[in-house]
Amino acid sequence: MRLTLAYRPPYDWPAMLGFLTARAVVGMETVVAGVYSRNIGLHGVYGTVSVWAGAGDALEVELDFADLALLPEIVARLRRLFDLDADLAVIQRHLSADPLLARLIAERPGLRVPGAWDGLELAFRAVLGQQITVVAAIRLAGKLLVHYGVPLSTTVPGLTHVFPEAEVLATADLAALGMPKTRGRTLSGVAQALLDDPLLFEPGREGGVARLLALHGIGEWTAQYIALRQLRDMDGFPHGDVGLLRALEVLEGVRPAARELADRAEAWRPYRGYAAQVLWTSLSRAD
Repeated sequence: MRLTLAYRPPYDWPAMLGFLTARAVVGMETVVAGVYSRNIGLHGVYGTVSVWAGAGDALEVELDFADLALLPEIVARLRRLFDLDADLAVIQRHLSADPLLARLIAERPGLRVPGAWDGLELAFRAVLGQQITVVAAIRLAGKLLVHYGVPLSTTVPGLTHVFPEAEVLATADLAALGMPKTRGRTLSGVAQALLDDPLLFEPGREGGVARLLALHGIGEWTAQYIALRQLRDMDGFPHGDVGLLRALEVLEGVRPAARELADRAEAWRPYRGYAAQVLWTSLSRAD
């Protein structure tokens, strides 16, 4: 099936694709010739989706999925994943009151906040990435996929598995994959929490950050990161993020304290998440 997902321009597809490329889990995601493909699972049904920039103000989608009754939910998830419903004009007008952000936004006016296909998958990515590099976290996620994921035969080269189900992860000995036992227990606990509360990662639900913080091993940074990318909280802001502090140091010559960053970010509410994305992206340009 072919679909077209429209958006209000501008849209920085190269930035979105770059983000997804850097975090693609081998076996579950590929980025080839400007096309992002991944295996998906929804209510026990599995398939594959490929997305690329269309000729107009839209993304083109090719979907291989058996249960078309789930198409509305698939479309909603894709629109969140690629942040297609953002009103950038309103967001950027507010953030441009900060001269630094105004300059960065003018340079890359179509930046979006990458979302996630699935809340449990994103939570695992966030926890796996604690205190290690993105590359190391992706490598661990690949091992997780091979050991516990659902094998899937696809027509897209390189796609072999779907992310594991919560029922499997809740009882798995994840420390055997080469991570600290405490982190393994945190991950299994998150999977069990989703089984206990199927709406744990539901976007738009009140009190999402508080529920995440109540989980063992989930701190403020992780909760805010999940809130931004999965719960679609536009004000989600990973406090004390090293990348944000580094971005300000590169751009302004002085590395602020975490408290100074938090104070400055108050003026960015209710769009601190978009300010964070602008700053994170500036680092990739600096490198």
